[in-house]
Amino acid sequence: MLIRRLCTPSKALRQVWHCQQVAVKCPSLFRAERFAIHPGPGRTATATMSASTIQKDKPSKMQAKFCKQCGGTITFSIPEGDQEWRHVCTSCGFIDYYNPKMVVGCIVEHKGKLMLCKRAIDPCKGKWTLPAGFMELNESSMAGARRETAEEANANVEVVAPYAHLDIPTIAQTYIIFRARLAEPYTYSAGTESLAVQFFEPHEIPFDQLAFSSVAITLEHYLQDCKQGTFHIHHGVIDKRPASSPNDPTTFTLRDHVAIPTQMPAKL
Repeated sequence: MLIRRLCTPSKALRQVWHCQQVAVKCPSLFRAERFAIHPGPGRTATATMSASTIQKDKPSKMQAKFCKQCGGTITFSIPEGDQEWRHVCTSCGFIDYYNPKMVVGCIVEHKGKLMLCKRAIDPCKGKWTLPAGFMELNESSMAGARRETAEEANANVEVVAPYAHLDIPTIAQTYIIFRARLAEPYTYSAGTESLAVQFFEPHEIPFDQLAFSSVAITLEHYLQDCKQGTFHIHHGVIDKRPASSPNDPTTFTLRDHVAIPTQMPAKL
């Protein structure tokens, strides 16, 4: 049932408050229905919302100021039928969607050791990480993981199996890590984004000098799998404290962890 009324801004605010109360007391009334509030004559703004979006806070930071289509001004708005604040052009109505970034990389094994790269760029310059980076357009996640390893470690690798899928909602990133083996010609060296590339024995991994929470969690599970003798495919969500450092162990936790055993024996 649609409720459309001409009202002053103060009445509009009261109407939103009223619907919030109704939504709490009678949630069944808001399963599919929506209501629209139209300001009085002479006003152009139209606020369209549902009970599920009334409580959403408007983002404080914009990702863009101008429209990709026409160059018009971008503003925050909740489009009709949507539940999220979007970047919307005030001139042509184009909606510019911003979605989480995908990071892909490899755990590279060679002669019982694991490859780590010392970062030459911020964030976390000088700390150790797995060879990984943002996935590009027109490539698969596996191809992106091999490319990133080639760029950061000048190494050719053979991907063996998927290993970890970790979501970090706080920073809008998803990590997909593959197990891989160093391949011919079995050479490696520091790429432009690395200060050094080194293979570590499992007990030598410098956990106190790792760059990112995703890397620490992935390596911890990898060593556990090796100890148990069976590899798993891991999935989980990393909850980070807002504005925390990338790998302060006191500021992040792993939740909803799922580990699916594979038939591949863990060997180092």
